[in-house]
Amino acid sequence: MKQKWQKLGLLYSLSKTSRHPKLISHAANPLPVLIEGDIYRIFFSARDSDNRSSVAAVDIDIVKRKIIREHSQLFFEHGPEGSFYADGVSIGNCYEVNGIQYMLFMGWQTPKAGHWRGDIGRLTLNSDLSLELESKTPIMGSDDADPLSLSYPWVLKNDTGVYNMWYGSTCTWDAGNGEMLHTINFATSTDGHHWYKHGLAVPYEVGVAQAFSRPTVTRNKGGYDMWFSYRSGLGETYRIGHALSKDGKNWRLDLDGTGIDVSLHGWDSEMIEYPFVFDHKGERYMLYNGNGFGKTGFGLAVMPPTADKH
Repeated sequence: MKQKWQKLGLLYSLSKTSRHPKLISHAANPLPVLIEGDIYRIFFSARDSDNRSSVAAVDIDIVKRKIIREHSQLFFEHGPEGSFYADGVSIGNCYEVNGIQYMLFMGWQTPKAGHWRGDIGRLTLNSDLSLELESKTPIMGSDDADPLSLSYPWVLKNDTGVYNMWYGSTCTWDAGNGEMLHTINFATSTDGHHWYKHGLAVPYEVGVAQAFSRPTVTRNKGGYDMWFSYRSGLGETYRIGHALSKDGKNWRLDLDGTGIDVSLHGWDSEMIEYPFVFDHKGERYMLYNGNGFGKTGFGLAVMPPTADKH
């Protein structure tokens, strides 16, 4: 039986009341961190009037779907001109190394004389849930393996103690149909700091699924599940896709098994993207964005217990 997500509706969108000038629009790339009980601090990327994204947060009871506290301050601001995150910070996920929690992000650059591009950076998530930039240089940048741009990292430690990373990499800005070819690649690390790149992880098909972003990975009985954003290259907006793997390195597309699609009307009727899948008290949840790359906020879906979890 194919898995099917049950949508629980819009969970949060930026209020219209006056707030920090860096928090004008969007609540993209939701990333939950458990505070206590059923309450999560959900970090997200919000934009200013120049479309530069910084990190904000809201505290939500995930079971009651109730906002506990809406934070008006920034948790981390995009960088100064010339930095690798000068034009935005789009968050991925958190992982722990030797008791230290790190939050990964894509740092945006939009040079006046060139194409936008990204590198992968890392924030330290302190015990009080404040954020600090670990280094002014990326932990992973463009090179021969990833020549153009990198995006949206996700790290998960496996049973042997090796850290697995899945991340986006641009092969070309135009694959011949006006859409970029942006794949999900794979890297590993034995210490959580230094990464060895293995190349392509998820297969792509031009005209079907060729522009991927923001992988979210969970374990299943036989290996791994991955959900991600993708575009076909034929003019459609983002959808959420699914892939399966036994070892985390080699994947097969399972777009028919995604279990979630756009709604007939409302905040997520035009596009759905930037999923974050996590487990809480025996339930599997997905945070995700809708129309306008997160301009309408983020919603919540749950995997019913009768669904096939492989």
